[in-house]
Amino acid sequence: MNFRRTLVVSSCCFAFAGIASPVSAEIVFLTSNRTLSIKSHRIDGDSIVLTLRGGGEVTCDKSLIEKIVPDEVPYVEPKGDVTSVESQSAAVQSVDPAVLEQTPYGEVIAAVSEAHGVNPLLVRALIQVESNYRPKARSNRGAMGLMQLMPATAREYKVGNPYDPKANIAAGVRHLKGLIDRWGVTVALAAYNAGEGAVKKFNGIPPYRETRNYVAKIMSLAGGQ
Repeated sequence: MNFRRTLVVSSCCFAFAGIASPVSAEIVFLTSNRTLSIKSHRIDGDSIVLTLRGGGEVTCDKSLIEKIVPDEVPYVEPKGDVTSVESQSAAVQSVDPAVLEQTPYGEVIAAVSEAHGVNPLLVRALIQVESNYRPKARSNRGAMGLMQLMPATAREYKVGNPYDPKANIAAGVRHLKGLIDRWGVTVALAAYNAGEGAVKKFNGIPPYRETRNYVAKIMSLAGGQ
């Protein structure tokens, strides 16, 4: 998919609305048979400017796009005070201990999160979404354990047994902390889900519906306490 910031004009005819209507979300159907969920679009001469959900814009040739239609399932923005969750990423002392006492592996989550300066509620929410607290969980892509460590991540943090809850959480929190320090909480979650390459490519949260919903769900769970 040849997206780039500045493109040479190319001519192409395809079914397309002349002016973008104000809708809650749009779906871009690419000629490569892939789709993207975007905030909006506009026509700029013979190019199309896509406004991404995570901020920023991508300009592409019309020849890359088959059509753009309204998304019948609007993108769900994170609920609650996102800024509050961002600012609390290191505020472990503000968490009600009773919340973690009722959580599987709560003591491990609390201890590891405190050691690395990450909000344990964020870690708890991530584990809930990733594995639903199943230590033996394995995805079809090979992600393992409570925090669904990819094999490369497990090797990076020298995890002997990625299905061991303590080892898995320790490596997962260290990895998450590194992403947070680099990009902030919400983009870090996107990188955890879609990979750092996708975040770099789109300069923010990728316009993938799965990733958008993933970030929104974790932020909502973490903010709800």
